[in-house]
Amino acid sequence: MNVNGVTSQPAGSYSYTSAVTEQPAAEASSAAKTEESGVVYEPSKESQTASAKKTYKPNTDLVNKLKADAEARTAQLRSLVEKMMTKQADAYGQANDMWSLLRSGKLSVDPATRAQAQADIAEDGYWGVKQTSQRILDFANALTGGDPDKLQDMRDAFEKGFKKAEKTWGGSLPDISQQTYKAVMDGFDKMAEDAGVTFKN
Repeated sequence: MNVNGVTSQPAGSYSYTSAVTEQPAAEASSAAKTEESGVVYEPSKESQTASAKKTYKPNTDLVNKLKADAEARTAQLRSLVEKMMTKQADAYGQANDMWSLLRSGKLSVDPATRAQAQADIAEDGYWGVKQTSQRILDFANALTGGDPDKLQDMRDAFEKGFKKAEKTWGGSLPDISQQTYKAVMDGFDKMAEDAGVTFKN
């Protein structure tokens, strides 16, 4: 068979008409991409919101710092109390326990110890209402990483701890403790208000 007859046809003896109309470059590019991928995914607003949800992590550095500070200050307070108890061994021996002795208020304290204790519980002292309540709130915030969904748990834990302290004390805690309790609860209320959270009572 001779193929020369097929390949040697004069130019222009064949005609071809395209049925496809020309598209603008942008549409053609978009159509090509759609054809290549098969499906175009457009995320909904809900999925964008879910992926943008903030994650909360405990601030372990602050938690450790607050713990170390509390331990050091507690040791200092313990030392003051031990000093008082040592000087009053007879009175302590007659008391039912340390808490009842402290509750009675029948302690004689040397001037230096008294001055230190008064400075510690003063309005701006380390064990005063302002600093103590702020440390409790900072600790709760550090433990939760600021997660507003954990505020209820932190508030409940604080209430439980306060009731346990009253039980150990053997009754209602001193006025400074009551003021601190109120300041902490007010702080939790403010945090909840700022975060748009409602507490269950």
